[in-house]
Amino acid sequence: MKRILLFVATNIAVMVVLSIVIKIFGLDRMAGGGSNYGGLLIMSAVVGFTGAIISLLISKWMAKRSTGAHVIEQPGNETEAWLVETVRKLATKAGIGMPEVAVYEGEPNAFATGAFRNSALVAVSTGLLQSMNKEEVEAVLAHEIAHVANGDMVTMTLVQGVVNTFVFFLARVIGSIVDRAVFKSERGNGPGYFITVLVLQVVLGVFAQIIVAWFSRHREFRADAGSAQYLGSPTPMVNALRRLGGVEPGVLPENIKAFGITDKAGFMALFSTHPPIEVRIAALQSAR
Repeated sequence: MKRILLFVATNIAVMVVLSIVIKIFGLDRMAGGGSNYGGLLIMSAVVGFTGAIISLLISKWMAKRSTGAHVIEQPGNETEAWLVETVRKLATKAGIGMPEVAVYEGEPNAFATGAFRNSALVAVSTGLLQSMNKEEVEAVLAHEIAHVANGDMVTMTLVQGVVNTFVFFLARVIGSIVDRAVFKSERGNGPGYFITVLVLQVVLGVFAQIIVAWFSRHREFRADAGSAQYLGSPTPMVNALRRLGGVEPGVLPENIKAFGITDKAGFMALFSTHPPIEVRIAALQSAR
């Protein structure tokens, strides 16, 4: 599944690399291998937040690479000029710096990403530009600008860092208990510890992503509301969502998927970063 591509993949990769480094240099023994809970928790936080922060800092670069997004340095046509000017107008309303504006080839979707509010990236797909009128595209852009203005990228990073920390911590605490209770290891960490930690980091990591996805679904409503506020009416965003409900949404890499405009519900909905479109429309209409 392309869902698990960038943000989660980078987090996992960094955590695995740091786990190996910790093992090689014996830092796990210094932290007590699960018996010195204070030291282990500190080490877990360092590992957990490092992965999340690195993912955030390279998010723009990875988003451009993964989608093949073309940043509009100098508008080459009327559509590009309109996109840049529309984003500039919305950024001014939101009180943030002008983001980079990009276009990428793909089915209807859009995303915003970046570590800082005043130097973000907002990108739309060619499919979205072809399937929507200007009012609807503007609503989508306003939704992405709201993500930036609300600091959603940073907030999601903090949430990811917290869950990473507890995945790393709990896997080692439980691994230490299993090693002593089942494998009867008395000194150091035996094979039961390493096997249990490996398995639990995967299992707990899956549950951690359910928590992250749940949080992501809740802040989607704020971004929809932000779009309605910037445009002075929820109607354009409602129309854009209705339009998206009738087309196949483009699949985005995980680190930017949480900041896209739509996501599929249904199978494995617990991992969905966005609420169902009909729920989002109902929320906007109830706020009129």
